[in-house]
Amino acid sequence: MRSKSVKLTLISWVLLFIFSCVTINIYFPEAKVEKAAEEIVDDVRGSKDEDKEKKDHLFQEKKTKDGVISQLYSFSFIPAAYAQKAEEVSNPKIHALKESLRMRFPKLKPFFDREIIGETNNGFIRIMNESGLTLRERAVLRKSVKNENRDRENLYAEVGRALNIDSSQLPRIQKIFAERWIMKARPGWWIQKQNGEWIRKPGAF
Repeated sequence: MRSKSVKLTLISWVLLFIFSCVTINIYFPEAKVEKAAEEIVDDVRGSKDEDKEKKDHLFQEKKTKDGVISQLYSFSFIPAAYAQKAEEVSNPKIHALKESLRMRFPKLKPFFDREIIGETNNGFIRIMNESGLTLRERAVLRKSVKNENRDRENLYAEVGRALNIDSSQLPRIQKIFAERWIMKARPGWWIQKQNGEWIRKPGAF
């Protein structure tokens, strides 16, 4: 009887060890997810670096009298832009979701600016306060928030599938995207800290 008990204990420990190893070794390419989040969020919200390059480009064209030099300057950005796009984690579904998010942002921005919605610490947006809104504004707000969160949820799942990440790791993908959404938030917008506390993003307008 005792021998049987010892065997069962040993078997239990072996199984526990195997399951522990499986859990530890679940594939999660953190660097790739971070890069995907950076590229996608920057594309949806707009990159300040890209805007600066465009302004510098226009300035250089006006400043340069020699058309050949100006033409060479303009072509210098094309290979880099194509190289960046080639590195993106993308497929038709991700592209469509990204485009949907990008098109919706102008509707959401006024609500961010008025401190009515905020960025959560798990990659979604939340309504903070509806007071002062008309019935029409509330309807637009609720529909936009619902659609935004649906698209974000589908986006995170598609990124995971594109990178062959186990679905159990979805919360990690959401966290990484949340960090990027918050990073791109404007000063004064509501953001949620990791401990759950809500604050207005510091910085000058």
